[in-house]
Amino acid sequence: MHYYNFNIGDYMKHTLHLTPEEDLAYRRLLDMYYDTEAPIPSNIPLVSRRLRMDSQIVESVLNEFFDLTDEGYKNYRADGEIADYHKFLEKQKANGRLGGRPKKGKKPIGNPPITQVEPKKSLNNNQQTTTNKQYISPIGFDLFWDIYDKKRGKPKAEKEWLKANIDQVLLETVLEQAKKYAQVTEKQFRKDPERWIKGRHWEDEIIVVSEQKEEKKQDKQWMFSDAGIEAKAREIGIHATGYDTYQTLKQKILLKLAQEHIS
Repeated sequence: MHYYNFNIGDYMKHTLHLTPEEDLAYRRLLDMYYDTEAPIPSNIPLVSRRLRMDSQIVESVLNEFFDLTDEGYKNYRADGEIADYHKFLEKQKANGRLGGRPKKGKKPIGNPPITQVEPKKSLNNNQQTTTNKQYISPIGFDLFWDIYDKKRGKPKAEKEWLKANIDQVLLETVLEQAKKYAQVTEKQFRKDPERWIKGRHWEDEIIVVSEQKEEKKQDKQWMFSDAGIEAKAREIGIHATGYDTYQTLKQKILLKLAQEHIS
């Protein structure tokens, strides 16, 4: 079974508590289940290798969403979908043996005997789209949308996602780089998701500020307030005189710190 319906709202309702890695593991397990139409093997290391996921994450997801049986891990909702799919195939085969789909009734020749009083109501474009199509989000896009966390221009971003042809292997890199970019860039300064995907910015080098640099930055905060200058002076053993202003006290502190650095 190479295609199955995906209910986005139902899926999100039951998986909002998952980490991105657990979410990805669950999607891959479902893909494996529908593709093989068989229970997931109970050999977790083997399954983890096939999914390219950590064994602990795979085991955690299996225990939550699947039931362990003698045949392996089963998902009864997926079993129902697979059964319905095979019923549909049998119906198609039966129609084929009878010469195809049942023929529709013959259309009347000429004008109908009674004139239609009210014109038929036609659906507008939006109603036709809703009636005829069930929208399915591209694979992996919802994970990216949550991690990137700048909710702007979703339809355009989805189009660029499809154009980028992001497969399962590339998806891990894209999600990891999107997470880093979101960490180091405030939301108001992030590129719109559409531009980030179109520019293939997951290929950019993203520099994460190290803890050491952050500590150095915090060490200089004392310079910007009178209370901070007084506290720093006490910390390094400088005693202010009655002639010291905060500016001269600050200069004494900087001089002492420079001497300690040289020595």
